[in-house]
Amino acid sequence: MIIEPVPVSICGDILLKILIINYEFPPLGGGGGVATMDLALEWVKTAQVDVLTSWFKGLPYYERVNGINVYRVPIFFRKSRDAASFLSMLSYLPFGFSRGLRLCLQNRYDVINTHFAVPSGPLGYALGLIFRIPNVLSLHGGDIYDPSKKMSPHRSFFWRNVVRFIMNRADRIIAQSSNTRDNALRYYAPKKEVGIIPLAFHPPLLSGVKRTALGLKKNEFLLITIGRLIKRKAIDQMIRALAAVTDVRVRLLVLGDGPEREYLESLADKLDMGERVVFTGYVTERQKFDYIEVSNVFISTSLHEGFGIVFMEAMYCGLPIICSNHGGQVDFLKNGENALLVDVGDVEGYAWSVRRFMDDDGLYKRCSGNNRRKVRDFYAENVAARYTDIYREVSGNRE
Repeated sequence: MIIEPVPVSICGDILLKILIINYEFPPLGGGGGVATMDLALEWVKTAQVDVLTSWFKGLPYYERVNGINVYRVPIFFRKSRDAASFLSMLSYLPFGFSRGLRLCLQNRYDVINTHFAVPSGPLGYALGLIFRIPNVLSLHGGDIYDPSKKMSPHRSFFWRNVVRFIMNRADRIIAQSSNTRDNALRYYAPKKEVGIIPLAFHPPLLSGVKRTALGLKKNEFLLITIGRLIKRKAIDQMIRALAAVTDVRVRLLVLGDGPEREYLESLADKLDMGERVVFTGYVTERQKFDYIEVSNVFISTSLHEGFGIVFMEAMYCGLPIICSNHGGQVDFLKNGENALLVDVGDVEGYAWSVRRFMDDDGLYKRCSGNNRRKVRDFYAENVAARYTDIYREVSGNRE
């Protein structure tokens, strides 16, 4: 039985009612869902926050998470928590629309915040239109531009026009980085202005875990990467770069799961890297930060990231970063200041960057310290407040 929530109130007055639409929400999916959670945790302090997302086996259809009302709808053809298929994303729309109708009838929402132009975009647009609720569309990067996918919306005439339609009917468009904004303007030419608000970050409580507790050696130089094992992450390049670093003390921790795992494990064995690459599979939030805390460098060989919340997590723990020079992360990662930036696909460049952080202690310490300071710019309270200002503006005339 679903128990409908009691609205959040302060002194008896409802301050704001927010409906978040995102086909993925923790524990499903990757950074886009985590970013949604981080925003919701701030908004729920002064508002009613409902999340309309998709279900997966083992999860309840309704639960209250830290004051957030999470409604999950059935979907088809999803096989793992880490990656959604095209058909599973499409199936979210009819079930989400049915549940969304009931939620909007039961609650007088002030604003809808729709995350991802596809697949969530059409749902946010339809509910906003029917109930005359302002719709703020948040773009996450991969929903409008993914160079690893043949059916990325920017390559498809049909989906490109769907995304353009959704953008032009949103009350506000928010990109998470200048790169995502530039891609929106380049491929979709929306009539509306595209603003930029970065992803929010909540500092975690670190446990102070020791390497030995995780089965790792004290003298190892640990690289870590985190994310869904999908083609866009190009982790095969990371494994090839590790093979070019002959120092056997260098090991790579791969946190996460996904459809590419079997291939990546076979590649590591083929390159005789089986002992130097550790695939952990799915890990909890606590386990994730334990592994980050004991690592030396965070590395990403992704073909493209709209922003990358994992960079924030690594920065908080003081890890220097190695990543490509293409994507939203270049808004806050500067070569030689807090990271080493490499051309996309440059395997030798990644290998050289690993060796440089091992050999140049001054560079390592500078990047580590700068990251600990820089991450404060993205603390969730300040980022969420920027969204709240927009919500109050777009909902101010609805009476």
